[in-house]
Amino acid sequence: MIKSGKGIVSAELCDRMGHFTTRYYTAAFDDASYVLAESCGLIPDQKTGFTDIELNMKFIAEIREGDRYYIKSGFKKLGNSSFTAIHHMFNQNDDSLVATCEEKAVVFDLEKRKSMPMPEKFRELAGKFLVD
Repeated sequence: MIKSGKGIVSAELCDRMGHFTTRYYTAAFDDASYVLAESCGLIPDQKTGFTDIELNMKFIAEIREGDRYYIKSGFKKLGNSSFTAIHHMFNQNDDSLVATCEEKAVVFDLEKRKSMPMPEKFRELAGKFLVD
């Protein structure tokens, strides 16, 4: 897994109960997916990118205002034109697991608006980050 994100929970990122709110977990995991993909050479441009088709988040522990977090990411599966990534968010204070996000995505031809085969360079580099 690679370190794919970090942040600090500020007051405006919290819900009425003082917890880091779901919408910002989603944003943090989305940013992590770009870091992971770009680390493997899949850099979205005007022609090629990727699109999420499913996200499954699990919330394990709360983080609150002032807490720092980091995200580590890897791949669970590489298909012909799709991949499944896993992102783990940790509380930096004690390295405890806070949340996970499993992301299913498709490599996408942005001009033709349809899936396309995974670039070989991406497959090769992503293979180094396969996890169980």
